[in-house]
Amino acid sequence: MTTSSFSLFASALHFHPDGHVHAAERKMATSPTGAWQIGTFHVETDADVHADHWEMHPHAEEAVCCLTGSLRLYLRPDHPDTPEEMHHLTPGTAVIVPRGRWHRLELDAPSDLMSITLREGTRLEKRPTP
Repeated sequence: MTTSSFSLFASALHFHPDGHVHAAERKMATSPTGAWQIGTFHVETDADVHADHWEMHPHAEEAVCCLTGSLRLYLRPDHPDTPEEMHHLTPGTAVIVPRGRWHRLELDAPSDLMSITLREGTRLEKRPTP
């Protein structure tokens, strides 16, 4: 194996079930490889975190980590008459989103984030305009 350095902001780490790890293109939607993805992102606006969409990972939990900046992670309620559950993330904090739970992000400030999940089956759903 050849060893080299790479940018975590330009690539993602893919961890395969057989123990193989490699840097590759970040996939925001489904990835059929069975690999867990660790992606690091510099985000400036709500558009960078698709705040107008709900996201869901049916096959695994997701760790959403705040490295710098500040953001809010919202979990969609299970019942229509229940409010969204909000978690405020600051540098060095994280939320583990349960498997199959719809979630979204909104920024308080430009931030560096890390996401760790199995992207297989990932779904996005446009939020209704309030």
